[in-house]
Amino acid sequence: MTSMTKSMNASSTGSPNKKGADSKPDAEPQMVDSKEERESAAASVSLLDKLQLNIKKMTAPSAVQSGEYFGTPGAGDSRLIGVCSTLFFIALWAIATEGGFIKPIFLPSPLDVVQRLIDITVDGFAGATLVEHLNASLVRIFGAFILACLIGIPLGITIGCNRVFRGIFDPLIEFYRPLPPLAYLPLIIIWLGIDESSKVTLIFLAMLSPIVLSARAGVTSVRIEQIQVAYSMGATPWQVITQVIARGAMPDIMTGMRIAIGFGWTTLVAAEMVAAERGIGFMVLNASEFLVTDVVIAGIIVIGIIAYCFDLLMRYLEAKLIPWKGYN
Repeated sequence: MTSMTKSMNASSTGSPNKKGADSKPDAEPQMVDSKEERESAAASVSLLDKLQLNIKKMTAPSAVQSGEYFGTPGAGDSRLIGVCSTLFFIALWAIATEGGFIKPIFLPSPLDVVQRLIDITVDGFAGATLVEHLNASLVRIFGAFILACLIGIPLGITIGCNRVFRGIFDPLIEFYRPLPPLAYLPLIIIWLGIDESSKVTLIFLAMLSPIVLSARAGVTSVRIEQIQVAYSMGATPWQVITQVIARGAMPDIMTGMRIAIGFGWTTLVAAEMVAAERGIGFMVLNASEFLVTDVVIAGIIVIGIIAYCFDLLMRYLEAKLIPWKGYN
């Protein structure tokens, strides 16, 4: 009797173990599935957190770097924002043109402009290739720019330092500065003819006034304490002008040079209206007469890219030559 009871108890205690052992393999796939779900959920959450962190980094104000001051206006890197905005406007342009919302004669698609740009580079337009047009325009504009810097910077510093020169040249600069280049273009043609000298002179005059005015403003921005310290240490007037005033005026001079090159590009089209055979402005004007809109836009894009690259070069030179800009 006792042995029978023991066997019944053993069978009753062993059956749940057997059932648990039999059911254990059935529960394992469920545990694996739940683990994979947890891992995928964790991965999605981590990706979402990374995206939110990147957005916060883009929109949040940048930390104050060494040598900078807290609250500096415009501080931070905006290159990523600039790239995104450029791609957005290009996409908007493509949607508007490819979708048929704007006729090609008014605004061709980006693909058509790129294809036309390739054709101009290889086959040419208006009797010259894109490289030849570009070379002619660059010689004119940078030749006038160098001439305007060589004359405008010393003249502006002299006007700012000497009341006699200010009385002589300041009225002349202020008189012709507001005049549009097309206003005195006929007079330049009468004086110099229709060759390259008239084109370079027109661009030079358009660039001269902003460089002179920026150099003069730079002289007035130099701290008087710096000048007095230089004199107290035995510096001559020439040394004060070249070593203190000229260097202190460099931030304003560099800004004036950047503004002047923009005026030069706007005047280039007007200068190449006069008996020009090559040039980006001449190419744009020639294409506009025959309603070749893709060539017009291609020329505008080339001018904009070159001007922007030059502006980036000027910014690089500012960072290297005048690192104290904004803190003087």
